[in-house]
Amino acid sequence: MPIEIDAITIPDRDLSVAFMRSGGPGGQNVNKVSSAVQLRFDLAGTEALNPRVKHRLRALAGHRLTDEDAILIIARTHRSQEQNRRDAEERLADLIRAALIEPKLRRKTRPTLASKKRRLDSKTRKATTKRGRGRVAFDD
Repeated sequence: MPIEIDAITIPDRDLSVAFMRSGGPGGQNVNKVSSAVQLRFDLAGTEALNPRVKHRLRALAGHRLTDEDAILIIARTHRSQEQNRRDAEERLADLIRAALIEPKLRRKTRPTLASKKRRLDSKTRKATTKRGRGRVAFDD
């Protein structure tokens, strides 16, 4: 089933899901059922995202990015396979949503003349205050 993220649809051909046994809660069920989910998203091969979003997604993925340029998400917190699958898909969707946000460009600015004057005035005031805290000289 394709994943819908805002106005983008990630097709099934870019996703692969594998199930494996999971540790953690579940009692003896853990030893019998493959409830952990491994979701693999083919970042290099997908056509649903533009190159700039892919670049940001690579940076955001961190250790989840494999050598084959795929994002690997493992979900094993829930006892059921379906809940773990939904959890993995939601985590991938959150990652893609974060990559869709275009960062604002920082433009270098110079401090204004007034802000420079305020800074120097403040420094002078502080220096005067600190100078007044010195030893008192007795001129008798």
